[in-house]
Amino acid sequence: MTVNVCVIIPVHNEEATIGRLVTAVKALGLDVVVVNDGSTDGSQKEASSRGAVVLTNTSKKGKGLSLQEGFAHALRQTYSGVITMDGDGQHDPADLKQFLNMVESYPDSVVTGNRMKGHEGMPLVRFWTNWSMSVIISWLCRQRVPDTQCGYRYIGRPVLERMHLTSRDFEIETEVLIQAARLGYRIHSVPIKTIYSDEKSKINPLKDTWRFFAYLIREGLRSRR
Repeated sequence: MTVNVCVIIPVHNEEATIGRLVTAVKALGLDVVVVNDGSTDGSQKEASSRGAVVLTNTSKKGKGLSLQEGFAHALRQTYSGVITMDGDGQHDPADLKQFLNMVESYPDSVVTGNRMKGHEGMPLVRFWTNWSMSVIISWLCRQRVPDTQCGYRYIGRPVLERMHLTSRDFEIETEVLIQAARLGYRIHSVPIKTIYSDEKSKINPLKDTWRFFAYLIREGLRSRR
């Protein structure tokens, strides 16, 4: 393995899954940074006991700010890029090899996971939401991104160094893509599996949907200037 990346995992009360996830990632020889976003369970203990570097927010700040803390930590080190994963067990660590193979060819880029080809088991509402959002965001990016809402992705160090992220929560997935595209970077995709179980989504249907569309409107207006 010639690429030097770390895996960043933001968590909020993921005690049941984070330990196994950290162990699986580290078995591939990758460093893991867990951003503990105000968890009230044993997430921090589980992650640190399995060998992750743990950054802790004393209160919940949101996924966007947590990822920004992880990015800042990675930039203080010598990593050539980062891979972000969710801590709820939906992302299969085995797919990291596909990301790393793509990164060998495109280290200064963004590589997103694509769940839309093998979407069996994905709730129908989520599939159509992801599809429609991907159409809109691909238009804003001026390049096709088949699954813009996937949080499993690689971001190269040059991209991280030039971005100025401001999103506090889930809209950061979109902000990363739009900023990277406007800076002139290509966005590649790799097919991944997504493991759906009975976990409850942390997305607030009202607050987070409004925040997402408000961000899209701002970016849409900016793109017309």
